[in-house]
Amino acid sequence: MHTIASLLRPNTTLLGYALFLAINAASVWGGVFPFLPVAFQTSDILLAFFFSQSLVYTACFFASVLGVYFFPRFTRRFIVLLPSAPYFAGWCFLIAAIYLSDFSKPLVIAGGALLGLGSAGFCMLWERLYASQEADESNRNLIVGTVFSALLYFALYLIPQAVTAFLIPLAFLPLFGLSIVLRSREINLDQPMFEDVPREHPAVYRKALRAYFPSALSVGAVGFCCGIVRALAIDTPVIGSLVNIVSMGGSLVAGLALLAVWQKKNLRVNVLTVYRFLFPLLITAFLIMPLAGTAFSSGFAALLYAAYSVGIMLMMMQCAQASRNDGINPVFIYGFFGGIVYLLHDVGFLTGTFSDQLNPFGGSALASAAIVAIYLLGIMYFIGHGGFRTTLNPERASAGNIELVALNAPGTAPHAISNAEESEPIELELSSGAAPQEQEPSEEAPSNAAAPAPTAERASARQPSERPHADHDADIAEGPQYRDRVSKQCALVQQNFRLSNRETEVMELLVRGNTVAHIAEELVVSENTIRTHSKRIYAKLAVHKRQELIDLVTLFSPADLRE
Repeated sequence: MHTIASLLRPNTTLLGYALFLAINAASVWGGVFPFLPVAFQTSDILLAFFFSQSLVYTACFFASVLGVYFFPRFTRRFIVLLPSAPYFAGWCFLIAAIYLSDFSKPLVIAGGALLGLGSAGFCMLWERLYASQEADESNRNLIVGTVFSALLYFALYLIPQAVTAFLIPLAFLPLFGLSIVLRSREINLDQPMFEDVPREHPAVYRKALRAYFPSALSVGAVGFCCGIVRALAIDTPVIGSLVNIVSMGGSLVAGLALLAVWQKKNLRVNVLTVYRFLFPLLITAFLIMPLAGTAFSSGFAALLYAAYSVGIMLMMMQCAQASRNDGINPVFIYGFFGGIVYLLHDVGFLTGTFSDQLNPFGGSALASAAIVAIYLLGIMYFIGHGGFRTTLNPERASAGNIELVALNAPGTAPHAISNAEESEPIELELSSGAAPQEQEPSEEAPSNAAAPAPTAERASARQPSERPHADHDADIAEGPQYRDRVSKQCALVQQNFRLSNRETEVMELLVRGNTVAHIAEELVVSENTIRTHSKRIYAKLAVHKRQELIDLVTLFSPADLRE
């Protein structure tokens, strides 16, 4: 029985991650500057640091995608010293910039670039570790680590500011570096995600890029807004402390809320649905911002970064799930997802910095930034939800469509209308999602036949929030759809044994008699990934071969299914 107290029990992984996040959280707004003298935080220094740190940070994510694709074996033995050295050197440069005022700007630029390189490397290491763990353990470490990071961040303010700047590279960095070293040694490198060679399975990776681009764009849109307000407040460093405090407080509240709900019921978080909710709030806030003044802008910035911090946590969880489900290298998918998010954050900062030049009609910087932000947010919303291809898709029929059937359709006889009542009606099954539908298997196609379930029908039995490759607009469905008795029985097994959606999908295909090769082809993953899922399924169900699995599934009665 899991309680909040048991879930919050610390371990080496989450404490190390919490300490790293608490230290690195300062870079969310103004780099490490909340722990450096206020007099040092001039506009030129902040601007120089951000450009060097954020551009290198973003470039590292995209470089990791290319590196994994062309040199996949390198990520199997990721050396912790690689990010530790530039991270330590970056802090040394920043501390030196405080005392060497004549060289402060070039030192800050070099320090920012090194910190960007080191931070990106550590993020990759943590994502790699979480992806290698079981789903429950990984999600718990991520969520609880985020909660603890807020507490540690607030504790840093109890330390004298002059001491904190030296403690970070000399004490805190070795602590969280040692944590990731110890836990990385426990990673099972025989898992498909580490064995996979992306160039040998291009279809799998193309599918992943298409599937996760909308989610990345949604989180990136929030990052874009954060970049804008960050640029507008660059002349007011005091706002940075407020933003950091509120964003860490938001992470604390969100983490505790997730834990409270997770211990009692299944929890599905759809990034696209969350963004649909935030979108009207974002554009309304930008519309009000030029009229409301500095106080509103400061509060808006703080709340934006709180949402952004939660979005970063969800991004790591989704990328780890993608690696486990599809056998994708975690550094590849995280580099792709994070690269888009942080690139849009940088674009937002550039938009805010040069908003006066971007607005040909003149006006204040706030008004110019608001106009550009609302326009670009609308474009990103449109692209993220499918663009013209999805909008013009004839299959997106709904009750709002006005239908005019051609009176003289080619090949239709004039007397067809008058004889319509005499012809046998054609029944079309329209899935409204209102209630589960069951299609009884025919005698020619028994329920345990080797033929796989059609992809569309099988996919409809999954909740959209956990179907990363499904059409992201399909989450309007009100309930699951079941193909036949076997689908319902597999859903019952999922409920009783806490299988993931992907494990349930693989289990159903195994029960129907499909081979490993056929399942891999059907789901567009590698055969090693399917074998790994099979092992996990057998372990969770305490069975040892396929016939035992089939016997277990047939014990469940579809009438017992909890809708």
